[in-house]
Amino acid sequence: MPTLTELGRYSRQVSDAPDDKPVVDGRSEDRIPVGVGPWPGGQDAWPTDPRYDRELLANGDARNVVDRFRYWSVDAIVAELDAHRHGFSVAIENWQHDMNIGSIVRTANAFLAETVHIVGRRRWNKRGAMVTDRYQHIVHHDSIAELVSFARETGRPIVAVDNVAGAIEVGEFGFPERCILLFGQEGPGLTPEALAAADAVVEIRQYGSTRSINAGAAAAIVMHAWVREWAAG
Repeated sequence: MPTLTELGRYSRQVSDAPDDKPVVDGRSEDRIPVGVGPWPGGQDAWPTDPRYDRELLANGDARNVVDRFRYWSVDAIVAELDAHRHGFSVAIENWQHDMNIGSIVRTANAFLAETVHIVGRRRWNKRGAMVTDRYQHIVHHDSIAELVSFARETGRPIVAVDNVAGAIEVGEFGFPERCILLFGQEGPGLTPEALAAADAVVEIRQYGSTRSINAGAAAAIVMHAWVREWAAG
């Protein structure tokens, strides 16, 4: 397979919207170099591996994917991720259309979460997901009760994340290998029902003046804490 240098990079404006509409770099009017061009050598040089997408081979691949997945179809990428997913899942309460949900989905994809569970409203703002929702399994639950039922049936303890009295500092907590990390909305945090249903509650120790940190940032910290404890490498 040619190297990325041999393939050559080309410029295309990219977007964090699901339909890949173009956006402009906020620092300038220049286009952002992203992706690779058509497979060099034309159709006769295309790989025969069925994981490769013929349209991408012909037109280039500007998606935000790691180099090993260049030119692969979405289904092929998902299948490969499914073979290596980690034991934790993520759940998010969605009562106020929190803008952080997309960011949390993107982070869940980065840390190879098993599934993302959206609890509450079915619709959520996908802009912050940067199209990673195409590669991440997402399940909807109408209520915390439904999430709890799923967790109990599948043997996954729920680890809630909120700065409340009695919470264990995340660095001192021993995460279960298979679990659901439950996050609340920016500002109000988790609902009393969610906290009551949790098998454990952890918090992120803070040292400044602010009462809370961004929900997307908090989710990234906790997911990485699980990864440090359980990921093979």
